[in-house]
Amino acid sequence: MTRIACLSVPLFPLAARLRSEPDLEPEAVAVVEGSGNAARVVAATRRARRGGVRRGMSLPQARALLPKLIVRARDAECERAARESLLEIVESFSPRVEDAGQGVVFLDLTGLERHYRAADEAAEPAEPPPTDERAPHPGGARTGAGRRTAASPTPTGGPSDGGDATELRLGRALQAASEKAGLPARVGIASSKLAARVAAESSATPVVVAAGSEASFLAPLPLARLAPEAAVVETLHRWGVRSIGELARLPKNRVASRLGAEGRMLLERARGVDRRPIIPYRPPPAFHEGTDLDWPLVAIEPFLFVARAALDRLCRRLEGRGLACSRLELALRLEPHGHDERSIALPSPTREVKTLLTLIRLDLERRPPGAAVTGFTLTAHPDRPREAQLTLFGSASLSPDRLATTLARLFALLGPDGAGSPRTVDGHLPERCALVDYRPPPPPRERPETRPRHGLLAVRVLRPPVPLEVLTDGVSGPAAGNPVEVRPAVAAAEEKRPVIGGRIRVASGPWTVEEGWWTEEAVAREYWDVELGDGGVYRIYRERVSGDWFADGLYD
Repeated sequence: MTRIACLSVPLFPLAARLRSEPDLEPEAVAVVEGSGNAARVVAATRRARRGGVRRGMSLPQARALLPKLIVRARDAECERAARESLLEIVESFSPRVEDAGQGVVFLDLTGLERHYRAADEAAEPAEPPPTDERAPHPGGARTGAGRRTAASPTPTGGPSDGGDATELRLGRALQAASEKAGLPARVGIASSKLAARVAAESSATPVVVAAGSEASFLAPLPLARLAPEAAVVETLHRWGVRSIGELARLPKNRVASRLGAEGRMLLERARGVDRRPIIPYRPPPAFHEGTDLDWPLVAIEPFLFVARAALDRLCRRLEGRGLACSRLELALRLEPHGHDERSIALPSPTREVKTLLTLIRLDLERRPPGAAVTGFTLTAHPDRPREAQLTLFGSASLSPDRLATTLARLFALLGPDGAGSPRTVDGHLPERCALVDYRPPPPPRERPETRPRHGLLAVRVLRPPVPLEVLTDGVSGPAAGNPVEVRPAVAAAEEKRPVIGGRIRVASGPWTVEEGWWTEEAVAREYWDVELGDGGVYRIYRERVSGDWFADGLYD
């Protein structure tokens, strides 16, 4: 038999808001919908409810009861992020998940009993007593352990029922995972969606309704729990039917003949039969986090302080799915009705909050928004992070996370075309190269042996080449033994480039390089290796057409 669990977050607009601002949880907070004096209270914290604040009150009425009441407007972005987070939690338990909206999720538990096998009740940790102020559920009695059982001859979840004890352990695991994500949820488990949802709305959860006892569990409840049409309710009230149990005792044929298909469906649900299947939920291709600000922000630092909390939640969600952010989108809502959207491409997937926050800062400093920010949405496009295979004997490989972080900071400072791995291209000029994505080669399997070798010179390329003035005293080139001298050009001093100058002690060359002589952009050069009086060894060249001299390399 199919078993269904319902995960319900009470006061979902408030829970979504407190997930973004957890510091407000012990305070008297009310979430309102609307503007001005017409705003109505949608949900309130326990401290505000103790002060008399109730759902449906106007904002002036709530302020009159609690002058220090903290008011937050209902935030669609916070609710969307909380809803996605709740669905990600249940997807880690079961692949069949349905989003019922407003913090209610159904999931199929078929086959999960093997992962949550029943244990002895003595080994089970005692549950704390319920702290909710609502009255006991009409469908059962409260047990000594603080959980509710269905009104059936055999208590569910007891030591004699291993299947119910297994489901009880599963319900506790669902509750713990939801609370860890900042969403206090209640769990109900039954064989129908209606019974599971009613069980989840109990004050002492998790609640397990034994298979086959759904009808007796629903019997004491009023007809409104079946959500019938108003005309059907009026007809049933004229018949004297007030509860679900009274409706379940009516003859099926007579109810169907008088109330039609709607009455037949209500009768089946009253008898514990719910034919509605679980509608699979398709996860979105990206992860969202955001909020509407209570007041407009004009400076970068206050905005980054708020954005950091959203990035923390976003990266925790990515980490829970084993993913990383490959592209980050930032959508700003500007005062009064403006929008500013920007996309930040990452060279490698990462989930480090500090790196993502630095990229947002650099992007905002480079192109500030045109008005005050009243809200924002962060969208992370996920990808699999790079993984490195550990080795026992070879050299240690680079950490993929640290590499992604370093590359992201380099791209933010130098631009998308200023960092990468150089690759040679087809050409004769030494500066011919291209930048590709940096992918370090794997470390060698064995550490290479060091052998004695003669000293080798390595050239440090100067980009762009440094302009020079070469005095040859009538000689065609800087041949050794001639009174020649190298001086920095005027442009080099103005641009603060390396200053290269002195009398040439040793010269070797020239080496002629020609490229594209058949095109309009032909190149003809003469390269020389020279040692100056200060001991520096440089690679210089002369353009044949213009006669200008440049230094493009320094030998180390």
